[in-house]
Amino acid sequence: MAAPAPEHVRNIVLVGQDGAGKTSLAEAMLFVSGKTPRMGTTHDGKSYLDYDPEEIKRKFTISTSIAPIPYKDYKINVLDTSGHPDFIGDTLATMQAAEMALFVVDAADGPGVMTTKLWREAEDMRLSRAVYINHIDREGANFDAAMALLHARFGGRLGAVTIPIGQGADFAGVIDIIRMKARYFEPDGTAERVEDVDTLPEKYQEEARIARDKLCDLVAEADDELMMKYLDGEEQLTQEELEGLLDKAIAQELVIPVFVGSTIIMQGVQGLMEDICTYFPHPKSHGRFRMADDVTVRIDETKPPCAFAFKTVSDPFVGRLTFLKVISGYLEPGLELVCGRTGKKERLGKIQVMMGKEAVDVKSAKAGDIVVVPKLSDVRAGDTLSCEGTIAIEPLPLPEPLYPVAIEAVSKKEEDKLGTFLARAAEADPTIRITRDEDTHQTIIHAMGEAQVEMLLSRLREQSGVEAKLVPVRIPYRETITKQAEAQGRHKKQTGGAGQFGDCWLRIAPIPGEGYEFVDEIKGGAIPNGLIPAVDKGVREAMEEGFLAGYPMVDVKCTVFDGSYHSVDSNEMAFKTAARIGFRACCEQAGPIILEPWATMEVTVGEEYAGTIMGDISTRRGRIVGTDAGFAAGETVIKMRAPYAEVINYTKDLRSMTRGSGSYTLTLEGYEAAPADVTKRLVEAYEASRAAGN
Repeated sequence: MAAPAPEHVRNIVLVGQDGAGKTSLAEAMLFVSGKTPRMGTTHDGKSYLDYDPEEIKRKFTISTSIAPIPYKDYKINVLDTSGHPDFIGDTLATMQAAEMALFVVDAADGPGVMTTKLWREAEDMRLSRAVYINHIDREGANFDAAMALLHARFGGRLGAVTIPIGQGADFAGVIDIIRMKARYFEPDGTAERVEDVDTLPEKYQEEARIARDKLCDLVAEADDELMMKYLDGEEQLTQEELEGLLDKAIAQELVIPVFVGSTIIMQGVQGLMEDICTYFPHPKSHGRFRMADDVTVRIDETKPPCAFAFKTVSDPFVGRLTFLKVISGYLEPGLELVCGRTGKKERLGKIQVMMGKEAVDVKSAKAGDIVVVPKLSDVRAGDTLSCEGTIAIEPLPLPEPLYPVAIEAVSKKEEDKLGTFLARAAEADPTIRITRDEDTHQTIIHAMGEAQVEMLLSRLREQSGVEAKLVPVRIPYRETITKQAEAQGRHKKQTGGAGQFGDCWLRIAPIPGEGYEFVDEIKGGAIPNGLIPAVDKGVREAMEEGFLAGYPMVDVKCTVFDGSYHSVDSNEMAFKTAARIGFRACCEQAGPIILEPWATMEVTVGEEYAGTIMGDISTRRGRIVGTDAGFAAGETVIKMRAPYAEVINYTKDLRSMTRGSGSYTLTLEGYEAAPADVTKRLVEAYEASRAAGN
């Protein structure tokens, strides 16, 4: 396919709930256009787009696939995204590359939780929106009920541009409201039959007239003069006026077109493709990007080359692939561009168009198009490539990964390979964050949820041959003291030859929030100055080991105020050991306690779930700080604090309590004394571990 002009490109991102049929719609469009020889299906693992082994196994989309569909003299880039909440980061990143978000909704179930979340994101991005009500041929399908739910949730701007002829087992075709035609796709997928609405029973003719009046009401608002005449009842919109204004009304979000059909039997698909090409916005009319300095830029093929990387993939066979939206100019093989983040030059060796897993080399790509470039090793999702490297398009803020799990290789020999794989995974998916907790000595994966972690482990085995296991995340508890105490630390060892002798008196006192302080009050040379640092070091080592349960101690002031030494047997090692003995002796009298980390949280839920959430947090030893109204109608924001150990896996629990609709933020903020039962459990676990030799 030759590089199309921006006006002949349509970038459509398919979004919505898992199971609604996004991939099936893309597969149907591929087949109807003649791009594929058969209709790809996900349930039998023969999808062109869900080709990854994990997608075949799980039977849902994990990572965005592209279907470049030629239709007449247009190119429709269909971006098929995941509807699973664990992979929402990939979906949101992909939405940045489109001008239109097409929401696929099940005709029986209506819009789900993910549909609602992504709708709000599309609104924030100022994406044009459309809806495809799928599975109208299934048992329980109800077009009117689905439309009512859509209106209730997303407002009155939705207008049907196709309505069904029958539904459930009686579904036969669709009525094209724009052209007032009945469209029937032949069962063998070879052709579409089009007839006048007048050939239909009166019931369907009346439904078509009502839908058209509603559509005209919405479209008329795109022209002020015409709208005044329309409101005055002087005239109805003519066919020419309706078709002439519809694209403008969609681009201005005055109307959100709603289509209906069935992807499995390909009803309503060809008409959808025609309307995408005819009425949906092209990149130049709607493609605007916000720069890091708040300036906006539009798609323009006359300006110097510039492209935005919205996704990267590490393919085990071909290496790194970077998905680019061309913002301006032309991209050609051999072109050198500068990455705005790194300042490094990147040479475009090849420019490819992807269709699922198949890549085809192309000679060039114009502004507005979406292409893939292999082997850009230093380019990440969110980077901007331009001639001078001075352009930086502001990447979309992605949700914070709040599901932590600790991972370790089964074989210590494979720790390096595990680290390399995790680093690549984090670069490819910005919603995966890898950290090393030096306090607990664990590698932590911060992910969006359980499914994302399972997929990561599976790919680790397949691509790197590394077996890894998940282990509980160790909570970073701390220990401290509650009162002042004094004790002697004395170490004497004589085994023949030079011995060891160290003697120091220590006083410890709590200093909440101040960490650690060491004070030298030695007078008269009771301990030589050169050995005082050894006392400090011994105390620090003892604090790292903890006293009650092996957790580091904090907020302690330690004063060395007396002691003695031997002119021959005293050395740094002896005084370091004496200090450790003395510090532990002090701790026995100083009221040691365990401190647990606390989290400050803001939980956003529908009002109907607020009571459940507030009741649940009390069972986690948490407390409510306050409540606020959310940004969206019917939402409540609950501000609360809770022990981190009680909410470390809150992602899974919140989804369960709110049917997937809740969200939250979490910040570790401060420590508080652990209650007696928690302290007892931690001490017993520590003592058992030591007894086992760990």
